[in-house]
Amino acid sequence: MKWLWTLLVLAYAVPAGAAAAAPTSPEMTREEFESKLTYQKGKIELGSGLATLNLGPDFRYLDPDQTQRVLVDLWGNPPGAETLGMILPADVSPAQDGGWGVIVTYDEDGYVDDGGAEKIDYAKLLTEMKEDVHKANEERTKHGYETVEIVGWAEPPRYDRASHKLYWAKDLKFESGTDHTLNYNIRVLGRRGVLVLNAVSGVDQLAGVRTSMQALLPEIEFKEGHRYTDFIPGKDKVAEYGIGALVAGTLAAKAGLFKVLLAGLLAFKKAVLIGIAAIGAFLRKFFKKEDTAPQAPGS
Repeated sequence: MKWLWTLLVLAYAVPAGAAAAAPTSPEMTREEFESKLTYQKGKIELGSGLATLNLGPDFRYLDPDQTQRVLVDLWGNPPGAETLGMILPADVSPAQDGGWGVIVTYDEDGYVDDGGAEKIDYAKLLTEMKEDVHKANEERTKHGYETVEIVGWAEPPRYDRASHKLYWAKDLKFESGTDHTLNYNIRVLGRRGVLVLNAVSGVDQLAGVRTSMQALLPEIEFKEGHRYTDFIPGKDKVAEYGIGALVAGTLAAKAGLFKVLLAGLLAFKKAVLIGIAAIGAFLRKFFKKEDTAPQAPGS
């Protein structure tokens, strides 16, 4: 299955059915690869004092270096993307069929004003998102990439004003695939940015992924000084977008990356996407490399 970078999928994506991708080293089996991973449990500090993660017995954590190994060596993604690590179910191996994980990143774009969050018409927003994806498909087709459609909400967006946490899930259908893809998202609002948690699996895994993500929701918190309530008006930076844009991913268009992101479907079995800045930087390099590459005879 091919995977796509869109305005709507701005985090690591692990396609359903592709979790058994072999490590790049032909001498190492998946079991041997997994045996070399160092999992952590319990209370985890993220980002040098930025936030804490309190994991129960059903979860385990890989630090950024270990996460990079899984993403690059096991799942075949390009190196260089930055994460705060990965959360995995304790009983699921990243090397097995049906395996999935939750990639944690941080977008330091400023304080996101949550005013009017309860008034957002998510049915209307979904329609607009579908239209954006339809337009994006025209661009992707021009570049020889497959199309995708948003089937609907697998979990409608919900914002908890008390905890300043937002979550939702999308049901996606890729052109070449018969199974639908689940993209489950959590956003934790902070003083200077947003913690991003994303899990991608098959829609048929929705019940298990939902249970896991809801269990994680109360267990990740910014530390004192970084919390949403620590924001200092007039001093701290305010993000140029609100709650609706976090769901729709419209920040990419505002950042001038619309055409680049729409064309960015890569033929990796496990496409990996991280934050708007990282995506833009990587794709600029990717397309620049294509533009400057020598043309083969007859091309």
